[in-house]
Amino acid sequence: MDKISVIVPCFNEEDVLPLFYQEVTKVLESIENTTYELLFINDGSSDHTEDLIKLMAHKNKQCFYYSFSRNFGKEAAMYAGLENATGDYVVIMDADLQHPPYLLKEMYRSLKEENYDCCAGKRIDRTGEGKLRNFLSHSFYKVIQTLTKMDMDDGAGDFRMMTRQMVDAILELKEYNRYMKGLFSFVGFNTKWLEFHNVERQGGNTKWSFKSLFSYAFKGIFSFSSTPITIAGVIGGILIGISLITSLYSSFVHPISYLTSLVLFLSGIQLIFVSILGQYCSSCYFEAKQRPIYIIKNTNKKLRS
Repeated sequence: MDKISVIVPCFNEEDVLPLFYQEVTKVLESIENTTYELLFINDGSSDHTEDLIKLMAHKNKQCFYYSFSRNFGKEAAMYAGLENATGDYVVIMDADLQHPPYLLKEMYRSLKEENYDCCAGKRIDRTGEGKLRNFLSHSFYKVIQTLTKMDMDDGAGDFRMMTRQMVDAILELKEYNRYMKGLFSFVGFNTKWLEFHNVERQGGNTKWSFKSLFSYAFKGIFSFSSTPITIAGVIGGILIGISLITSLYSSFVHPISYLTSLVLFLSGIQLIFVSILGQYCSSCYFEAKQRPIYIIKNTNKKLRS
């Protein structure tokens, strides 16, 4: 009998957790010849999320919770779930029901019968999201695919079911600065995509502000591409060429009055490039420290790692 582990990162999800639990257990219990475990990762929630998942664990012996000592972020929560999942097949999904539980049946069938290593959900629209957010998200995925040459399409998220072999491969990647969408693509394996329409949150508010989305986007770029450094070098060379031409023009033709503005512009460009280099240096700095990706404060299950 196959075992399915479902990892659910939670950060202030008290409004939607009861409905999520009801929907996902109904689907899991309907999948024949399988058993399951639900791993709720409480990522430093400040509401009653921990109380709810403890109650679920008390009522259902197939539910387990891991509460972090503080908010470490969704990437750390997913990694903690992968480290402690014991299933033959492992699922990552959000608690807000934007990842439809009914797809779990088809995901399992695809892995079991069609020889795939991963079956992932892919949103085909962004109904209900603002136009600016939609545009920025679509643009980001175009940029990151160009820079990294990896398969990270718009609409392809963390919602997926993976074989134990693929999960073990991801766990081999111990880096502190994690970008899971990139790691899923990096390890390879055969992936089947299941398309679904965007579903609005069933309760609570999104935890992704524009600031956090931009930070997440830059983390993805700097984790999987050195192209920004190359671009910085190319632009630097172009600017040197422009400065030489400007100097010759100033010496032989006519004094240039906007020299101060040019100096300020070049200084600004230099600071941007220093910032780019700093991002890579800081990433290496945090990796060198070898700090734990997460710290568990309490749990109702023995840790595997």
